Amino acid sequence: MLAEKIAGALLDIKAVSIVDETNLFTWVSGIKSPVYCDNRMTISHPAVRNMIAMGFADRIKANYPDAEVIAGTATAGIPHAAWVADILDLPMVYVRSGAKGHGKGKQIEGDFKKGQKVVLIEDLLSTGGSSIAACNALTDEGAVVLGVLAIFSYNFAAVTDAFAAKAIPFETLSDYKTLLPIAVEREIVPKAQLDVLMKWSENPRIFTD
Repeated sequence: MLAEKIAGALLDIKAVSIVDETNLFTWVSGIKSPVYCDNRMTISHPAVRNMIAMGFADRIKANYPDAEVIAGTATAGIPHAAWVADILDLPMVYVRSGAKGHGKGKQIEGDFKKGQKVVLIEDLLSTGGSSIAACNALTDEGAVVLGVLAIFSYNFAAVTDAFAAKAIPFETLSDYKTLLPIAVEREIVPKAQLDVLMKWSENPRIFTD
């Protein structure tokens, strides 16, 4: 399955790092995490980025066949959106985290018309906040957001809740629950650590509070 292939590839290129409770990563949000996923690594590996791009393109053709524009989030979603737009021969735009502070002050770069149907490409879904903000920026400019696609998700309930509140569909090519058994099988993660790693996905603040 594609989800397992991508999870394995992310481990192969060391895009995903997993540590024990004594050496946790700290996210911008303050969350203490045993996992760090850096999907920017994928752009340096042609076979991996091609697999991701084709995976996105296949999902869009199957589930969002009316898509007229591919959007990417700045900055990590931009290259993937560009490759997908090229495969599908569709226009592409990208969404900044905020309006540019000079020039025309745009938040969305590229050319699209009000009413066009857009699929947003993200590299990673954690809480979903930045993706929802990008969707809001697109809809504020008159776009119709069909859905959000991402490479990877930590499977936090907050993501499902955030997208449900906005009635926006989302999908990921792979996810944390798919990756963990592969990491254990490859002895990247001790089997004894699996339980606490799964509990962290269910409550990402267990090491923070």
